[in-house]
Amino acid sequence: MRVTLIGQGRRLDPGTAALCEEYAKRARSLLPFELVTVTGSAGQWQRARVPGGIVVVLDERGAAWSSPQLAGALADWQRDGRKHVAFLVGGADGFSADDRARADVVLSLSTMTLPHRLAHLVICEQLYRAGTILANHPYHHG
Repeated sequence: MRVTLIGQGRRLDPGTAALCEEYAKRARSLLPFELVTVTGSAGQWQRARVPGGIVVVLDERGAAWSSPQLAGALADWQRDGRKHVAFLVGGADGFSADDRARADVVLSLSTMTLPHRLAHLVICEQLYRAGTILANHPYHHG
């Protein structure tokens, strides 16, 4: 199963991009992981929608999962034969009600509104953490 983090808007600043890429690099040894930036919400949905895929919209109105719950969802989706999971980070205006309705899952990283770049960094780290949980690696408990 392939995991893609698709961010809407302009590219991340170099410092945040480097931190995100570090977690993505670590995660790739545990699960195929790609970082993508697109302009416009239509581009996000085009990259996210694939047959057999799951689209997860990151929005403060979504469900609050623990790290083990995220890992469990990834394991369930893989076991169900899902080919792709796309996590969408919105631009400055976030996601519309229609965007949230089209998603398979609406997930909250925090009930607080996070800036675009911080949301990227948090989900990158959490995807790496989910991979370590599934691999029984000590990172999560260390």
